[in-house]
Amino acid sequence: MFLSALAHQVRLFFVALQFFTRLPVPRWVGFEPHWLHHASRYFALVGIVVAAISTAVYVVAACVLPAPVAAVLATCVGVYATGAFHEDGFADVCDGFGGGMTPQRVLDIMKDSRVGAYGAIGIALLLGLKCLLLAEFAPGAAVAALFLAHPLSRLAACTLIWRLDYVRTVDAKAKPLAEHMSGAELAIGATCALLPVLLIGFCGWLTWTSMLAGALLGGVAAAWLAWKFVQRIGGYTGDCLGAVQQASEVAIYLGVLAASGHAAWR
Repeated sequence: MFLSALAHQVRLFFVALQFFTRLPVPRWVGFEPHWLHHASRYFALVGIVVAAISTAVYVVAACVLPAPVAAVLATCVGVYATGAFHEDGFADVCDGFGGGMTPQRVLDIMKDSRVGAYGAIGIALLLGLKCLLLAEFAPGAAVAALFLAHPLSRLAACTLIWRLDYVRTVDAKAKPLAEHMSGAELAIGATCALLPVLLIGFCGWLTWTSMLAGALLGGVAAAWLAWKFVQRIGGYTGDCLGAVQQASEVAIYLGVLAASGHAAWR
């Protein structure tokens, strides 16, 4: 019984990994639509995998190239590994909330596969800021920041599934997983996100204060976006989850960097 339950949890993790990345998964995993609904508990764990891939590229690149180049390459491989899934959601939210005046119009714009001016400008600024922030960290701190931000930002997106209403009838990005998330499933996700935090803190790669600042700023970004989503469309869509993940990730880098004494005026 225990081995069967453990195998099911492993299967749920692989389902989450398959849905949110381009990474191959074992054939024995299979797929059932309702598995994806419960796989949300492992989104933060998927973030650790993405952080590991980005970190590997950053470390290798930093050995032979300047830090800004290593930061850009790490960001590029992270985007590739996830198929730009979250970035696409962020761009769609920028377009929808920037150009839509009514809830239905916002949803219609976000559903459009074309990228408008708001989306193009938003994603360019977001990726530029992300690369710039990573380039400002010392190499060891950049690695720690990646392992901090990727899991926590995905946990922030999970809180929308846990607390808000899903507002679109048909959405291939989120429908199978977005209808419900229990408190126990969120706790599993929080545990996965907490593991790298504890490792980073006890190893001294980042200070506890800087990590707290990053987590708080990431939470503020997620809470503000969640409030905007409820005000404008009454809940969230799959694109909204991607927007929260991206905005929270950048906010975590900002918080960590600000608390690390990198201010321009000193």
